[in-house]
Amino acid sequence: MSRPKWLPSWLFYDAAGSRLFDRITELPEYYVTRTERAILAEHAAEMIALAAGGEALRVVELGAGSADKTRLLLSAAVDRQDTVCYEPVDVSASALEEAQERIEREIPGVLVQPRVEDYTQSFTLDSPSLGERRLVLYIGSSIGNFEPLEAEGLLRKVRATLLPGDCILLGVDLVKDRDVLVPAYDDAAGVTADFNLNVLTRLNRELGADFDLEGFRHQAVWNGSHSRMEMHLESSTSQEVRIPALELVVDFAAGETIHTENSYKYLPFQAEELLAASGFSPEKTWTDGQGWFAVCLARVS
Repeated sequence: MSRPKWLPSWLFYDAAGSRLFDRITELPEYYVTRTERAILAEHAAEMIALAAGGEALRVVELGAGSADKTRLLLSAAVDRQDTVCYEPVDVSASALEEAQERIEREIPGVLVQPRVEDYTQSFTLDSPSLGERRLVLYIGSSIGNFEPLEAEGLLRKVRATLLPGDCILLGVDLVKDRDVLVPAYDDAAGVTADFNLNVLTRLNRELGADFDLEGFRHQAVWNGSHSRMEMHLESSTSQEVRIPALELVVDFAAGETIHTENSYKYLPFQAEELLAASGFSPEKTWTDGQGWFAVCLARVS
C-alpha cells in the first residue's frame, strides 16, 4: 500500500455495500438524496422537455445503483413520449437487477437495458435511433467522489461518446456548514460506519485478507481547504494485515488511517464551469430553497 494508505471507493459497492448505501440514503442525517429528490420531483417534466427539445429521449444513467430518484425522470419521460429506453450502468449486478424489476413493474413504458460495467474505466454508447436524443444522468453527487482533474477527464470521456443535441444532467452537492456535512457521513445509527468497514470485509472475502474489523474505526472529516468530506478507517492499534492474493503484508501504526473516499462539495457556478471545461454548454441549473444541492443540464453543441 502507498503512504498515506488509501483504497478506491468502487470497492464499497458489492451487494452488501449497495444495500448499506440504500439505507444511508434514508437516514435523517443524510440530506443529499432527499434534497436532490425534491428538486427532481418539482422539475422533472421541465428537465425532460428541455433535454428532448422536440425529439424522443433515450436515457442513460451512470452509477445507477437502485435508480430510486431516477424513476421521477423516467415517469416524466413516459408521460411525454409513451415509451422510453433506459440504460442503467453500474458495477453492481444485484442493484441493477433489483432496479430493473422495480422500474418495469412500476412504470410501464420503460424498457430497461442494464449494463454491468465500470464507466470510469471504459465507456461507450450505442448510436441513437433516428430522431432520438440521449440524456445521460449523472446524479446523486457521484462526480464529487473524483479529484477535480479526474472529474473533468470523466466528463470529457462522456462528452466524446455523445452527438450534438445530446445532454447530461449532473447532480452536485454544494458547500454548507460542517455541522450539516459531518453527521451526513457519520450518522448516529452507525450505518455509514458499517458501509465503510464493509470494504475490509470484501477484501477479506475476495483476496483472503485477514483484516480485523474490530481493529479499525470509521472516521468522517471535513477538509475545508480542499472543500471535501473525507472518509477514513483508523487503525486502533499497531497491527499487521496479510493479503495473500496480492502476496502483501501491510503494517499499521496505531492511529494510522486508510483513506477510503472523498466527496467534494461545490460552490455555486463551479458545476457549470466544470461542464463547460469538459466540452458541454450549460443550459439551466435547479437548486433547492436552502441552496444545498444543484442539478445542472448541459448540452453538446
